[in-house]
Amino acid sequence: MSKSIKLIALAGLLAAVTACAQQEEEFVVVEPQPVSEEPVFTGKYN
Repeated sequence: MSKSIKLIALAGLLAAVTACAQQEEEFVVVEPQPVSEEPVFTGKYN
């Protein structure tokens, strides 16, 4: 009985270690939105 408990505990420990080891930070590059141009003064309301 104790061997089966040890095997189950070992399998759980290995599963936990592999689950934690697979997490890698993902580097995401977000391109900024283009800057809109200011309206040009046309002299219409002069």
